[in-house]
Amino acid sequence: MLNRLRDLRDPVHFSFDGVPMQAERGDTLAVALLAAGVNHVRRTGISGAARGPYCLMGVCFECLVTVDGVQNRQACLIEVDDEMDVLSQQGAPSLPMPVDDGEGSKQ
Repeated sequence: MLNRLRDLRDPVHFSFDGVPMQAERGDTLAVALLAAGVNHVRRTGISGAARGPYCLMGVCFECLVTVDGVQNRQACLIEVDDEMDVLSQQGAPSLPMPVDDGEGSKQ
């Protein structure tokens, strides 16, 4: 998909879905994932369709990932960093259900 024209000069190490990866310091997370052969980073909430980096400039929101426990981060706007833990997103997050307090109101 995307090949580097040279060896990494200043590599950083991160993981994507538990798989160790390397990138060039200064790369965005989206570019680092594409260079590592990752072609999709999330699945849609309705159909489960695979989505990956598209515009690479923060307009389309197709590259949403979880970075170090924070959901919905745009991979194209985040610079990759050492020891970064990145997870793909699978559909919509589940929302907590309201609890009935027994008196007809929900909290």
